[in-house]
Amino acid sequence: MIIPDPNATTAARIAEAIGKRIISGELQPEAPLRQDHVAREFNSSHVPVREAFRQLEAQHLVVAQPRRGVRVAPLDTKSLKEIAEMRAALEVVALRNAAPKLTSQHLARIERVLVEGDDAQTIEESEIANRAFHRALVAPCAMPRLLASLDGLQLANSRMVFAMARSAGWRPRSNQDHRLILQALRARNVEHACNLLARHIQTIERLTLPVSAAR
Repeated sequence: MIIPDPNATTAARIAEAIGKRIISGELQPEAPLRQDHVAREFNSSHVPVREAFRQLEAQHLVVAQPRRGVRVAPLDTKSLKEIAEMRAALEVVALRNAAPKLTSQHLARIERVLVEGDDAQTIEESEIANRAFHRALVAPCAMPRLLASLDGLQLANSRMVFAMARSAGWRPRSNQDHRLILQALRARNVEHACNLLARHIQTIERLTLPVSAAR
């Protein structure tokens, strides 16, 4: 019998709460995160706080530096390019492995979240649908480490999108790229779908570059 680690649930709860603050912009780039302050806020010991920080670091939302401690990850051109290049490479690998396993049920799920994105009325709804779309594309690859990495990169990408919305305002965005990717997958044209996905991610990078350049 496996005994669950009580610290694991607490760490996940702390990581989720702090992650939301970072993504929304409530916690600004380079803001310090003190273990004692976080432990006091969440009424926990330092053990789950350290684990929460590790989870946030894996999601590219915080950085741990010698003598500087844990800080909110920077939001700059270098970070943006790194996240976009990692996403483009890893998500294409995941899609290549997922595509042969896509069933009609998988494709219907992708269609549903695409429609949810079309119907989004707020930036929060739009980003939830966007993350769900990209997750649904690659979930059948059944590669848990790769999927976990992509989840973290998607959260870091959401942070860039929220920053862009704060800087330039938000308006509903066309999901035409998503539709083209889905069409290619329905036609079983995996190579075309992968090329469209890589181009789509690189387009998002170009859109958010002005935000990071201004910082």
